[in-house]
Amino acid sequence: MFDGSWFREASYAGALLVVLGGVVWLTGLPFLFPSLGPTAYLFATRPSARASAARRVLGGHAVGVVAGLIAYHAIAGGAVVTASTGPGSMAGLRLAASGVVAVVLTTAGMALTDTGHAPACATTLIVGLGILAAPLEGAIIVLAVGVLVAQQALLTRFGFTAGRAGVA
Repeated sequence: MFDGSWFREASYAGALLVVLGGVVWLTGLPFLFPSLGPTAYLFATRPSARASAARRVLGGHAVGVVAGLIAYHAIAGGAVVTASTGPGSMAGLRLAASGVVAVVLTTAGMALTDTGHAPACATTLIVGLGILAAPLEGAIIVLAVGVLVAQQALLTRFGFTAGRAGVA
């Protein structure tokens, strides 16, 4: 890893996220969120891995959004993990249950649709814990993932890669 590949991979991951960062800055909308980081990392370091396939990335995050929305609105609607709920509170219990159910639904959904992409389990928690739990925010998440996938495809098409050939 001291051959400079770390720099190419880090630069590539950053390049993948810079467009979405600009969209956040220009619109004020949440087009950049925590689970895009691991997806960009996979694209930068393991572009040929199964988990980096466009179908798995888009499908996994979409499953995560849907599962998170279902869990949150069925179990914890109105509560948000970033707000103080207090120990032993009903809101805290509802959020915890929503997060667990969201991951269970996402894992099952990805298995059933063959769209396994581990970062999607972070996406489902972002939604299921009330951080980005409005349907519009769910749509923004899927759109942002689509932009990231399109950027990866364009960069690959024009010969820009950073990753190692192996699979993760």
